Amino acid sequence: MSDSQSDPKRFDPEALREALREAELETLLMVHTHLTHDEAFLEKFAPHIKPLYGPEPSDVPESLAAELRMRLEQVLLGQDLPIEVPPLPRPLMQRMMSVCVGEPVEDEFIPLLLDQMALEETPRRSERPGRVPPPKDFHVVVIGAGLSGICAGVKLGEAGYSYTIFDKNENAGGTWWENVYPGVGVDTPSHFYSFSFAQSPEWNQYHPRGADMRDYFLSVVDRFDLRKHIEFETRVVGCEWDDESQRWTVHVQQKEQPVRTVTADAILLAHGIVNRPSRPKIPGLEDFEGVVMHTTGWDPSVDLAGKRIAQIGTGASGVQLAVAIAPEAEHLVIFQRSRHWLLNNPTAGAPVPEPVKWALRNIPKYAEWFRFRAYWFAADGLFQNVLRDPDWPHQERSVSAQNEAIREFTLAYYREKLADRPDLLEKLVPDSPIFCKRIVMDGGYLDTLKQPHVELETDPIERVAPGSIVTKSGKEYPVDVIALATGFEIAKMLGPLRVIGRGGRDLGAEWGEEEARSYIGCQVPGYPNFFLIGGPNSAPNHAGGQNIVSERQVNYMIECLDYLRARGKRTIEPTQAAYEAFNRQIDERMPQMIWSHPKAESYYRNSKGRVYLSWPYRLVDYWNITRGPNPEHMQLD
Repeated sequence: MSDSQSDPKRFDPEALREALREAELETLLMVHTHLTHDEAFLEKFAPHIKPLYGPEPSDVPESLAAELRMRLEQVLLGQDLPIEVPPLPRPLMQRMMSVCVGEPVEDEFIPLLLDQMALEETPRRSERPGRVPPPKDFHVVVIGAGLSGICAGVKLGEAGYSYTIFDKNENAGGTWWENVYPGVGVDTPSHFYSFSFAQSPEWNQYHPRGADMRDYFLSVVDRFDLRKHIEFETRVVGCEWDDESQRWTVHVQQKEQPVRTVTADAILLAHGIVNRPSRPKIPGLEDFEGVVMHTTGWDPSVDLAGKRIAQIGTGASGVQLAVAIAPEAEHLVIFQRSRHWLLNNPTAGAPVPEPVKWALRNIPKYAEWFRFRAYWFAADGLFQNVLRDPDWPHQERSVSAQNEAIREFTLAYYREKLADRPDLLEKLVPDSPIFCKRIVMDGGYLDTLKQPHVELETDPIERVAPGSIVTKSGKEYPVDVIALATGFEIAKMLGPLRVIGRGGRDLGAEWGEEEARSYIGCQVPGYPNFFLIGGPNSAPNHAGGQNIVSERQVNYMIECLDYLRARGKRTIEPTQAAYEAFNRQIDERMPQMIWSHPKAESYYRNSKGRVYLSWPYRLVDYWNITRGPNPEHMQLD
């Protein structure tokens, strides 16, 4: 610890006391143990801290909590704080983690957790002893300046690679720049859904709103001086591999200017999969005389006050939108096309109190341990919910005892909230297992549906008339605005991008409309030095964690580039055998997962029922396989 951290003048005593009253008790315990190495005091708490999703809540006695706050106040005001805090022994750190979450944290998680907590500083890649630095003329093109493209820019720069990022928008942020619909937000905790290398104490809510996400990503762009590497309002329309020069020719177009070409030694496709809106094919929709807006193309200038609004779609964006626009509407009719499980989430709209922000900014190690808990309960702690137990007797409604327990917990919430509205209960509760498709957080949706001017319609839409929507049963709803919360076209993962590899191979033709496959979600044989972010079967659909996956896939790309440079080669790609083996493994694993359940209808699956999107293992498993290339699986040239 630095001298400034042990200086009693560093803290305002009253601000510290207020922060200790408001801060998370388990995280404060970790801070105290981290600074003092007092294992005996740690063990006093162990019997009282329970798993978040366990059958019993934590029951720390108030006297013990008060003693912790008193001890930590003394330590932080410098009365007992040593000038140098020795590093945590690994066994102590693991014990602290286990006590903190009320369940064992196994050895295999420790490297991932240290990485995501940024608790141990990792040397910059460019400073690694013996590393072969990239030549100045080795250039990487990154397609997309969203979460993944920003991460790539930071890490490529740190590794000494020359790079350019092309993005079709006028600013960075990707989906968080594009999506401005009312209520837009994230259902993953703020302090987890951010980069491990750029953690922020300034989140305004425990689950970030869209504006907060946009501000965060733009702050990272500016903090790491990425703008000089980004060409905005420039779309990549195609790229072709040249076998002779062993480089990529990339075709880009800025606004309405003629298409031009640039060359690249490697390409990272980071354009994301949730940026091509899916518009329902409803007869008459194009002839509607009022306003039609998709959540991705929302026009904030449209005044919704006093309007009759029809909303189509009730997934994650639909639930957020309905809660936000219902107060303005004269009448809101929500057309439900499929049922989604809604989890009770008391923190969904809860603000982060200023004393907690103060703790995150000022109390040593608080932010790192706070992030640890956010990770643990939003990620692999949920994995057992999606793994099918072949001996579980109630396969028609759940896939395991844990999955059944969360189903019953959620059903109890529905019944409590809708005790006076059995009609809504009948319409809303899915008959499929919980977690078989994306979970939706209830940030007020059930309460919104109970309002007298809000109507939930399950009768399918027959057609759209010039000023109304007509259902199959003949019921007509006069409307002024149609809001489309109908998701994205995901299965065609390349979108309109044309990618031509070795010998004229066409990746778009090979993948077709919905048959995308890859090697570990990152590479495809026949396409040298071509890397994917969010590629087939790499999505963490059991939990939050796209930020972790993006960090790992960027790490994997750079490790691959370093690997070929160290061996004096120019290109790297997976072997056909490794690609086929990986896909066999995925196909054999998927029947064990909840996403393959007969009632699981989701965008994770293509029209043939193949789960092409989801990673069927834990995040820690993905973290491990993306540490670097497997030499036996790679072909170098």
